[in-house]
Amino acid sequence: MEMQTSYAFGKTVATSFAETLQKVREELQKEGFGILCEINVTDKFREKLGKDFRNYVILGACNPALAWEAFNQELNIGTLLPCNVVVYDAEGQTAVMIMDPVAALSLIDNPGVTELATQVKALLTRMLTRL
Repeated sequence: MEMQTSYAFGKTVATSFAETLQKVREELQKEGFGILCEINVTDKFREKLGKDFRNYVILGACNPALAWEAFNQELNIGTLLPCNVVVYDAEGQTAVMIMDPVAALSLIDNPGVTELATQVKALLTRMLTRL
């Protein structure tokens, strides 16, 4: 099922959390993205608060070639990068939600950055269709 907010897009899939997380990593790599950081929200809530939470992982994805171009156009763009991709348990399915780079980078009034954001969104959308 497709999912959409003003700042993110994604879908739910019928595969397990672990299988989906692995597939997301593989498909991101196929589109030239690396994972700069990973936050296991479930573990952090347990560790810091002693509270249980659904399986929920945030992947900080970055396409180095496009990031290079973006940094050359807008030095402070690092405040809005990387693109977060989240994978979480969702009522018997697994959700994959992706930060909409066009929405996030629209905060910067720079046509060159907007063009790059559109390219990034196309790559992320293509990755999502393969899940």
